[in-house]
Amino acid sequence: MQESLFGRILVGTKEELPGYKVEKLKIKNQAVIEKSGTDMHPILVQTGKPQDVVAGMVFEITQAELEKADEYEVDDYRRTLATMSSGTQAWIYCSTKE
Repeated sequence: MQESLFGRILVGTKEELPGYKVEKLKIKNQAVIEKSGTDMHPILVQTGKPQDVVAGMVFEITQAELEKADEYEVDDYRRTLATMSSGTQAWIYCSTKE
Protein backbone atom coordinates (compact mmCIF):
# COMPACT_ATOMS: atom_id res chain seq x y z
CA MET A 1 0.00 0.00 0.00
CA GLN A 2 2.81 2.46 0.84
CA GLU A 3 4.45 1.95 -2.54
CA SER A 4 1.21 2.47 -4.47
CA LEU A 5 0.36 5.67 -2.55
CA PHE A 6 3.81 7.19 -1.91
CA GLY A 7 6.03 5.42 -4.44
CA ARG A 8 8.28 4.07 -1.70
CA ILE A 9 8.40 2.09 1.55
CA LEU A 10 8.24 4.55 4.45
CA VAL A 11 10.76 4.73 7.30
CA GLY A 12 9.23 4.78 10.75
CA THR A 13 9.56 4.29 14.49
CA LYS A 14 7.43 2.02 16.69
CA GLU A 15 5.15 4.07 18.95
CA GLU A 16 2.05 3.75 21.11
CA LEU A 17 -0.96 6.05 21.02
CA PRO A 18 -2.79 6.29 24.37
CA GLY A 19 -6.51 7.03 24.66
CA TYR A 20 -7.51 5.42 21.36
CA LYS A 21 -8.74 2.08 20.07
CA VAL A 22 -8.98 0.62 16.57
CA GLU A 23 -12.32 -0.24 15.02
CA LYS A 24 -13.34 -1.29 11.49
CA LEU A 25 -15.06 1.02 9.02
CA LYS A 26 -16.82 0.01 5.80
CA ILE A 27 -15.54 2.30 3.04
CA LYS A 28 -17.86 3.24 0.18
CA ASN A 29 -15.35 5.16 -1.99
CA GLN A 30 -14.68 2.89 -4.99
CA ALA A 31 -11.26 4.40 -5.78
CA VAL A 32 -10.04 3.69 -2.22
CA ILE A 33 -11.47 0.16 -2.35
CA GLU A 34 -9.68 -0.52 -5.63
CA LYS A 35 -6.37 0.86 -4.33
CA SER A 36 -6.53 -1.01 -1.00
CA GLY A 37 -8.23 -4.18 -2.24
CA THR A 38 -10.87 -4.12 0.51
CA ASP A 39 -13.89 -2.13 1.70
CA MET A 40 -13.08 -2.70 5.40
CA HIS A 41 -10.49 -0.30 6.83
CA PRO A 42 -9.17 0.27 10.34
CA ILE A 43 -10.05 3.57 11.98
CA LEU A 44 -8.78 5.14 15.19
CA VAL A 45 -11.49 6.10 17.68
CA GLN A 46 -10.66 8.34 20.61
CA THR A 47 -11.79 6.89 23.94
CA GLY A 48 -9.92 9.15 26.37
CA LYS A 49 -9.24 6.07 28.50
CA PRO A 50 -5.54 5.70 29.44
CA GLN A 51 -5.83 1.90 29.36
CA ASP A 52 -6.74 2.04 25.64
CA VAL A 53 -3.46 2.06 23.70
CA VAL A 54 -2.85 1.50 20.00
CA ALA A 55 0.58 0.18 18.98
CA GLY A 56 1.79 1.31 15.58
CA MET A 57 4.37 3.26 13.64
CA VAL A 58 5.13 6.95 13.22
CA PHE A 59 6.40 7.46 9.68
CA GLU A 60 8.70 10.13 8.33
CA ILE A 61 6.97 11.73 5.34
CA THR A 62 7.26 14.90 3.30
CA GLN A 63 4.62 17.61 3.06
CA ALA A 64 3.75 16.37 -0.43
CA GLU A 65 3.30 12.82 0.92
CA LEU A 66 1.07 14.13 3.73
CA GLU A 67 -1.07 15.82 1.10
CA LYS A 68 -1.30 12.51 -0.80
CA ALA A 69 -2.45 10.80 2.41
CA ASP A 70 -5.08 13.53 2.89
CA GLU A 71 -6.39 12.88 -0.64
CA TYR A 72 -6.55 9.12 -0.01
CA GLU A 73 -8.50 9.29 3.25
CA VAL A 74 -12.29 9.48 2.89
CA ASP A 75 -14.68 11.82 4.72
CA ASP A 76 -15.05 9.38 7.64
CA TYR A 77 -11.47 10.24 8.69
CA ARG A 78 -9.99 13.49 9.94
CA ARG A 79 -6.31 14.33 10.38
CA THR A 80 -5.37 15.55 13.85
CA LEU A 81 -2.15 16.06 15.79
CA ALA A 82 -1.74 13.50 18.59
CA THR A 83 0.85 12.83 21.28
CA MET A 84 2.37 9.36 21.46
CA SER A 85 3.34 7.65 24.74
CA SER A 86 6.95 8.75 24.13
CA GLY A 87 5.89 12.41 23.90
CA THR A 88 6.42 12.51 20.13
CA GLN A 89 3.72 14.38 18.26
CA ALA A 90 2.45 12.99 14.96
CA TRP A 91 -0.45 13.38 12.57
CA ILE A 92 -3.05 10.63 12.86
CA TYR A 93 -6.23 9.89 10.91
CA CYS A 94 -9.10 9.18 13.27
CA SER A 95 -12.88 8.97 13.22
CA THR A 96 -14.84 12.14 12.54
CA LYS A 97 -17.50 10.85 14.97
CA GLU A 98 -16.01 11.87 18.30
